[in-house]
Amino acid sequence: MPSSPSRQVRATQIEALIARPFAHRGLHGDGRIENSRAAFEAALAAGSGIELDVQASADGEAMVFHDYELGRLTDGFGALRTLGSSELQRVRLKGSDETIPTLIEILALIGGRAPLLIELKSPGRRVAQLCRAVQRALYAYPGPVAAMSFNPEIGHHFAREAPLVLRGLVVTEERKKGLRGMIERPLALWRSRADFLAYDIRDLPSPFAGAQRAKGMKVLTWTVRSAADRARAADHADQIIYEAERPGA
Repeated sequence: MPSSPSRQVRATQIEALIARPFAHRGLHGDGRIENSRAAFEAALAAGSGIELDVQASADGEAMVFHDYELGRLTDGFGALRTLGSSELQRVRLKGSDETIPTLIEILALIGGRAPLLIELKSPGRRVAQLCRAVQRALYAYPGPVAAMSFNPEIGHHFAREAPLVLRGLVVTEERKKGLRGMIERPLALWRSRADFLAYDIRDLPSPFAGAQRAKGMKVLTWTVRSAADRARAADHADQIIYEAERPGA
């Protein structure tokens, strides 16, 4: 297993990663569906970083798609995890001529032209299949990239098996404002060995996020949609993951 780079090298990598705002699921809207090739091309044209979601198909391929069920975003139905990658690549995205892409395909499209956040969606403790699919896809990828998840087991896996990959912990305090959250958040951060946080904008300012930021950890925030969100992010975060028109454009 390769050793993790020094703290200073990792800090430099994180600065390169968060140099631009990130388009949430690509720059979608105006006929472009989220996590589509068109949305990613639009984000590239806007000069934004890109955030996208991946899940594992039945045969272990990393597919770029957000929902666990196909119905909202495609002409298909059922759970994504029950279908093989070749089947999923024939499922048409709603209102589009596009189909569900693989992560390998989208990495080739982006080609290091923009910083990239890959959110891995795999609940529970059995995360190895998806993590390894992402590891394979990222082999020799040329640009700034990080793997992040709500699930701290994802970060734990990358810390153990692919420590060169930057790791992020995605956090929301929704339904976890009390003692439960005060216990779970530090444990999740410890377990994930995260290099940065991606925090729900609705929870900022947060004592937990603020404490980590005071220690030098970078805090990204999602999903920024308004001028009020941007003002809050400017005070309490280091970079934004946004929807709609790019802030400042």
